[in-house]
Amino acid sequence: MSTITGTKKILVVDDDTTFLLMLKSFLEKKGFEVQTESTAEKGISVLQKQNFDLILSDYRMPGMDGIEMLSHIHAEGIFTPLILLTSYGDIKLAVKAMKLGASDYLTKPVNPEELLELVKSVLKNPTRENASSSSPAISNSKEAPGQPATRKSAGKNDFVAGKSAATRKVNEYVELVGPTGMSVLIQGESGTGKEYVARQIHEHSKRKGKPFVAIDCGALSKELAASELFGHVKGSFTGASNDKPGQFEYADGGTLFLDEIGNLGYEIQVQLLRALQEKVVRRIGGREDIPVDVRLVAATNENLLDAIEERDFREDLYHRLNEFKIEISPLRVRTEEIPQFAHHFLNQANAELEKEVQGFEERTMELLSAYPWPGNLRELKNVVKRSVLLSRGELVSSEALPGEVINYQHGEKNFKSLKDSKDLKQLEGALERQKIMEALEQVRYNKTKAAKLLNIDRKTLYNKIKVYDLNV
Repeated sequence: MSTITGTKKILVVDDDTTFLLMLKSFLEKKGFEVQTESTAEKGISVLQKQNFDLILSDYRMPGMDGIEMLSHIHAEGIFTPLILLTSYGDIKLAVKAMKLGASDYLTKPVNPEELLELVKSVLKNPTRENASSSSPAISNSKEAPGQPATRKSAGKNDFVAGKSAATRKVNEYVELVGPTGMSVLIQGESGTGKEYVARQIHEHSKRKGKPFVAIDCGALSKELAASELFGHVKGSFTGASNDKPGQFEYADGGTLFLDEIGNLGYEIQVQLLRALQEKVVRRIGGREDIPVDVRLVAATNENLLDAIEERDFREDLYHRLNEFKIEISPLRVRTEEIPQFAHHFLNQANAELEKEVQGFEERTMELLSAYPWPGNLRELKNVVKRSVLLSRGELVSSEALPGEVINYQHGEKNFKSLKDSKDLKQLEGALERQKIMEALEQVRYNKTKAAKLLNIDRKTLYNKIKVYDLNV
């Protein structure tokens, strides 16, 4: 706890001693109590002994990096808000950090006033919902469907209950499989809330209270995937300056969630299968097997059976993972839930943006309900947040929506008129548009796979999507 009543205590972790001194001096002048550490390992050691209100951590550090530190402290049940500082303005890195639970990120060189505003914002709303849980699929909330909920902060359990038959089935499956020790495979498009379902399985299990460790396999390079999952010993490869536990060890006794598991390389799949079957891992460069007790929940947005046929995924690993499968429907097939989630995201946006928007105009909700949402709940959340920011009145008007949502119905009307035309060129175009949409839906809007299915290159597909105003 802070030693000064009312003073917020901040831990700054960075290997740049000059930057540490500058940041410490600046924040202390602004009334904060600041402690600095030069490595992630030292930061973790301090966090295990003291409580802080906020962590500011560099990404690139010798040994453990900032994202690894974030995963480690979460595995130990420490959920202090963390802002990641990085010299590498990489969107993928920012997305990965937010998905793992970072409150926000800031690129270097840091503007002190910008940092101060961000620090104040995070401290004012410390229980932010991390990006990985930003797509609610299920909940036990009893709020009235389609009605604005009471304004509240966006905590990770702050969700509304979907009312569709598909969502009710997901709820039932979670409650059924949660208490067992079965491995679970969650299948669904990006943005449908697969990690939230995985967290609910963990919460319904006997491992509740133990670590829940989430890994985005799509963000793991082939070179580092084995180190991230199984760990390494010092000197095992260039850059391995310290012994490093893998995520299996961090998740020991709890649940390990592997998102987009289809992205793992074939060799890593072999090691993963061994870890699951024998319940041991061996760090890269190590000689000893380390026992681990981990329940695995995996997720994918692709058809792994197709990947098996193409020899991209091991069939024996698939059957080990698929002891129980849960499929999450895309938002476009459960449109009755759009008003619920739109109001839910509006409440979250009000809390985060300090706005007082009360709801949506009727035309706005019509447009939201008509749009197919290829990015599912994650896309809906982003659109609502943007619209709340742009709104100046009590209700979100249709003008505050992005162009792809506003123009979607117009594009559909044009398509219908083309189908009724006797012009052969127009009919040819209408048929081509329809086939492109069918291919995209078949492969869950994966454009690379759709192009392959249509026997055209990716660039041609993108051009045709633009010509036909598909907005996918």
